[in-house]
Amino acid sequence: MSQSTVANRYAQAIYELALSNNLLAEVGADLREIKTVLATNEEFMALLTAPKISTDRKKELIAQILTGAQPIVVNMVQFLIEKKRLNELTAVADQYQALSAAAQGTADAKVYSTRELTDGERAEISAAFGKLVGKGQLNITNIIDASLIGGVRVQIGNYIFDSTVASKLEDLKRTLVG
Repeated sequence: MSQSTVANRYAQAIYELALSNNLLAEVGADLREIKTVLATNEEFMALLTAPKISTDRKKELIAQILTGAQPIVVNMVQFLIEKKRLNELTAVADQYQALSAAAQGTADAKVYSTRELTDGERAEISAAFGKLVGKGQLNITNIIDASLIGGVRVQIGNYIFDSTVASKLEDLKRTLVG
């Protein structure tokens, strides 16, 4: 979650625009895609932050690259370029996702397990842990971790529910050793 006041303000603004235009899901998908590109392509970010390229040229490049994206997203990225705050884009995307999820009664969850979860297991985890945190549904990201030995660890925001064999063995070790 972003701690940047600037990112929070921009995310709130784009969220309200998307909500008023009934485009929450579309804008969210575009922001996720941009975030993925920025995380995997350092050259793209270097290009957009290069001091030798004019702000107008950078805005033109964004308009050409993001032709399939929602105009709200294109305008926001161009605005961040203009204000020299492009480094906040990932934080804005994260905060937007949090606002959108809260409005829809969902939350993001990381589920650590020793193997890939089936759709049925995902649904059960979503229902059970969603109730614990007051959400109707969880958007689950499954992370494979063989060191858990068995069971699952669920992380939803600041909440961590750990029912792994590894953690139970560690608890037993602490109890026996003292």
